[in-house]
Amino acid sequence: MNPVTGIRAAAATTPASALRVVSGTATPATRPAAVPAPLRVVDENHEICAISRSTVQAAIEVLAGTRPAQQLSRRLDPRCLAALQHRAALTRRVASGSSPTAGRLHRNPSVRSVRACRVSDDVYEASAVVVEESRVRAVALRLERGTVAWRVTVLEIG
Repeated sequence: MNPVTGIRAAAATTPASALRVVSGTATPATRPAAVPAPLRVVDENHEICAISRSTVQAAIEVLAGTRPAQQLSRRLDPRCLAALQHRAALTRRVASGSSPTAGRLHRNPSVRSVRACRVSDDVYEASAVVVEESRVRAVALRLERGTVAWRVTVLEIG
């Protein structure tokens, strides 16, 4: 620090190795930004199980009427989505009927377990156990690798 002006010299506050000289002035050196490593899945089977779990949970919520089916349009094949919408409409029709137990269908669903099996490089088949208030269900699905993401091409809810 200069005792007269009270101003610190740039070289005193910045290490000399971090300075570079450009046309007679000292400026802080810029370091090249570290390029992050590309993201990759460590365990593809774990990824498939996670996708299956969230898709099955969402599909059961569609049947319960607590989630719109269109939220699954990016994950499900169009045929599969149409079948799920049709089944949800039938379930709503039954629930509005005179049966006393129909209103309790698909209440408080949770996915208990998921298992996946690799069929080929681009195809997996998975199964899930879903527990509801009054019953336990089995769900089977087939996932195929698309151009952007995994898609469910077959969804069977027991």
